[in-house]
Amino acid sequence: MDDLKGLHEECGVFGVYGYTNAASLCYYGLHSLQHRGQEAAGILVSDRQQLSIHKGEGLVTEVFNPEKLDKLSGDMAIGHVRYSTTGGGGIANVQPFLFRTMDGDLGICHNGNIVNANVLKAKLEAQGSIFSSSSDTEILGHLIKRKSGRMIERICASLEELDGAFAFLIMLEDRIYAARDRYGLRPLSIGQLPNGAYVFASETCAFDIVGAHFVRDVEPGEIVRVKDNELLGRFYTDQPIHDKICAMEYIYFSRPDSNLDGINVHTTRKHAGMQLYQESPVDADIVIGVPDSSISAAIGYAEAAGIPYEMGLIKNKYVGRTFIQPTQEMRNQGVRMKLSAVSSIVSGQRVIMIDDSIVRGTTSKRIVRLLKEAGAKEVHVRIASPAIRYPCFYGVDMSTIDQLISHRMDVDMLCQYIEADSLAFISEEGLKHSIHFKKEHTCDLCMACFNGEYVTDLYDNRKNLDD
Repeated sequence: MDDLKGLHEECGVFGVYGYTNAASLCYYGLHSLQHRGQEAAGILVSDRQQLSIHKGEGLVTEVFNPEKLDKLSGDMAIGHVRYSTTGGGGIANVQPFLFRTMDGDLGICHNGNIVNANVLKAKLEAQGSIFSSSSDTEILGHLIKRKSGRMIERICASLEELDGAFAFLIMLEDRIYAARDRYGLRPLSIGQLPNGAYVFASETCAFDIVGAHFVRDVEPGEIVRVKDNELLGRFYTDQPIHDKICAMEYIYFSRPDSNLDGINVHTTRKHAGMQLYQESPVDADIVIGVPDSSISAAIGYAEAAGIPYEMGLIKNKYVGRTFIQPTQEMRNQGVRMKLSAVSSIVSGQRVIMIDDSIVRGTTSKRIVRLLKEAGAKEVHVRIASPAIRYPCFYGVDMSTIDQLISHRMDVDMLCQYIEADSLAFISEEGLKHSIHFKKEHTCDLCMACFNGEYVTDLYDNRKNLDD
């Protein structure tokens, strides 16, 4: 439930090579990825002679206008939408980053989180590097600068030193590189426009917006280069490569019209709802979903249960950003500003409320109360993810264990806390089954936030596992 729960994705990246008005195309690509970051946006372009940039805090439509886009001339661009994770907010951390060096300009943007960032930063500072931001993305620029040899070798050697979750776009005056972490935690895909231009995006939904067709995913541990209209790929690492995409990409973060590792997000969520019914049926009158990311699971649950799906909750999409500050009384109302219960639908009904996850629990409690105040006789809560018990260190905004209510409460205690008539989560195996509903889908999942089995070493982040 995005802004309602305070759970945020890390970022989104988009790139284009070989399109006359690259900045405008990048603008539309970023707009389609706005759900991945709403704090800041930026676009870096190349006219094959120099790199130019514009970035700022706010939504894509607030940062850019036709005049600003017209000043960004060139047929290559990389862009970024941001929600702050490592390094926090502020204009200094807005991406892309532009490095101007004696041997040419270099631009970088990044989706994810580098878990050994502090280790690398300390080493680089000891060698004389000075950082202009607190973002972990800047580390890659300093690493590349300190390497020798051909650019591809310098980038590969630098990526080899990084550990964690990342999808990088790197741009020089005449080429773009795209790289994905060796675990495949963060998605990154390649598309192509009718004129042959290549595009890169965190999600395939961006390809539909700009009129590109999907070519393939960047593989875990792979770096792809497009130069002189030729696309080449190689693996940058000799270390073991895994395919463990973040389960929350399917559950919550990605748009339902995106495909991740060849699997449609809406379909996986619908299957999760059907699986949730098989595991936790309940006798009720209607099924509703908490907008927006839970709608697909609610449809699946209703279909499997043979119970009508209804729009019992309506989301106000225009509350999140405003210059008019609400009164303290309205702040206390909290969820009412963002969600409305449709009393004519839920009144007198036994309601099954489907949501994608519970993080802190306060919003779930407010929504249950909202439904009961609207006349619901019973509210049975079903969650289309396992209980989140452990923090995420791979770019999701839940990095301390004390934020997670399921870490300190079992299901019965949590049910009582949110004032529901019953509560159930999908099992880990059930979630895997809903995502791998076709046998040919063999990619594994990172489920560390559910079971504490982290894909990487945690370095100095391990302290955040302490109660």
